[in-house]
Amino acid sequence: MRLIVIVFMIMYLYALSFGIFMTTIFRIPAPIIFCFPLAFVFKNKNETPFAYTRELILITVAIFLYYGIGLSEFKTFTKNVFCVMICAFYFNYFVGTNKSRWNTSVLIFYILLCGSAIMLVFDSFYGVPDIRSMFMNEPVMQSPSGIAIYQFNFGYQIAALTTFLFIYTCAFNKPFLVKVGVLAICLSLLLLGMQRSAFVVFLFSISIFLLIYYRFKGLIFISIVALLCGVYYFYVVENLDGVSNIIVKNQHNNPSHNRTSLSAENLNIFLNHPFGLIFYGKDWGDVIYRNYVFAEGMTSHNAYLMFITYLGPFLGLGLLLSIYRKITAIFLEMVRMIKEPRNALLVCLCFSFLSISLNALFHNAWLIEANGPTIFLFFCILHPYKFKMLDPVTIESSTH
Repeated sequence: MRLIVIVFMIMYLYALSFGIFMTTIFRIPAPIIFCFPLAFVFKNKNETPFAYTRELILITVAIFLYYGIGLSEFKTFTKNVFCVMICAFYFNYFVGTNKSRWNTSVLIFYILLCGSAIMLVFDSFYGVPDIRSMFMNEPVMQSPSGIAIYQFNFGYQIAALTTFLFIYTCAFNKPFLVKVGVLAICLSLLLLGMQRSAFVVFLFSISIFLLIYYRFKGLIFISIVALLCGVYYFYVVENLDGVSNIIVKNQHNNPSHNRTSLSAENLNIFLNHPFGLIFYGKDWGDVIYRNYVFAEGMTSHNAYLMFITYLGPFLGLGLLLSIYRKITAIFLEMVRMIKEPRNALLVCLCFSFLSISLNALFHNAWLIEANGPTIFLFFCILHPYKFKMLDPVTIESSTH
């Protein structure tokens, strides 16, 4: 029985992490197929009321206003609501008050991301798009990458994984050489990952962590990171002939399509429609007319800015603050108690979530787009507080 449960957990988290919803094999949404037995057949023995009503209402309203009203994409609206709701069911009914299931879920999630990272290495040096297509059950559009259709999808995976791995070595007091070795592995994966945004958010997140955790000593660690980056550039990147990496990608980047210019143009659109596009009866195609920067119909690649552009500053920011209020409070509490051994794993998860949340500043995928790693970490971090799985002192201090 336990083996069956583990298999269903792996399959559900696989479908969630890699964005597998409905394929030629799974004519019913894959998350439903694998999560339904977990949530309602193998559910937690301790009956608990549903704890995520507030979060689901807020996220559903945000998805409806953005995709339903703003973009008129009702299929996307339905798909995203399903993915978010099923993840909430997974944590509420299957994980519940069982801390072992929570720990196992975290372990499986990051093992899956490690598998995707290994696939990236093989794809970079040997080119394995057919194998990647087999894992996704649909054609992949960009290479090299991990288990993802597009490289930007993989960027969220690698940002979450590398941040977690390095901070794990610090929070659990691993030997210095282990920290350096893991850092070297993380930099290698980020270098091959073709996602400059993932590299930036990784450096930012671990720098913040090091300064908080080690204080003045953190500057030494940041210097080591910078030195290691320099060594990588001169002794590794320069010798990667024929291997795609973020340096080569940056050299061939179209200057008119950099994130700064895209966001600047998006801000101009926002200033011309300050109440939000949905209140003017317009969509993105209407407001980018004759705009050379967005001539190809692309967006600003800033999920939060796009959201506020459609919903306006009051409704948009209000929803964002409401959705992220609790998880922000948890993050700040973890920062305050960052050296408490009992909080080590949650600290790693919080900074991993910080990385992929910042990554959304450079792409369109985020929580309301049902981005798999983002959804998982969102509910995974909330869960110990919802079900009082932490020590009483921690719970009490987090509620003030």
